[in-house]
Amino acid sequence: MSTIKVDTYLTRGGASEIAIDKLKGASSASSISVVGEGGTTTTNLQQGLAKAWISFNGGVTTPVAIDSFGTSTLTDNGTGDYSQTLTNAMGNANYTHSGSAGVNDGSGNAASQRVYGYNTARTQSTTVYNINTGYDNSNAINAYVTSNVHGDLA
Repeated sequence: MSTIKVDTYLTRGGASEIAIDKLKGASSASSISVVGEGGTTTTNLQQGLAKAWISFNGGVTTPVAIDSFGTSTLTDNGTGDYSQTLTNAMGNANYTHSGSAGVNDGSGNAASQRVYGYNTARTQSTTVYNINTGYDNSNAINAYVTSNVHGDLA
């Protein structure tokens, strides 16, 4: 494996391209800062990436993942109540997750309320978090649920 520091950009036909398989910070291997659009602020690349995500069908007896990254077991705890196990542990249990829930009920009612949230009766750990969904303030099943996890990996 070799390391190359890029100080200049080679341009062909007005477009620049760097093909690379692995990025590593020069001053700190685990930290890469990206300059924001205005040029005055920076974002830490690793902290800004989603560490895990899942989309699943909650409208069936056993929830089925449609697609996922960084997740393993999805547990159905009851109507609209799920626990998601992460493939890699987070640095602490204070990470965030957000998502959405929806259902195709055929009503065409745009005012229908779809809710994604936490079940406060469950404790979030470094490897498991809870997804709680509701529809029209009831426990109706949400057929399409998505969740994204952000925070620091262990």
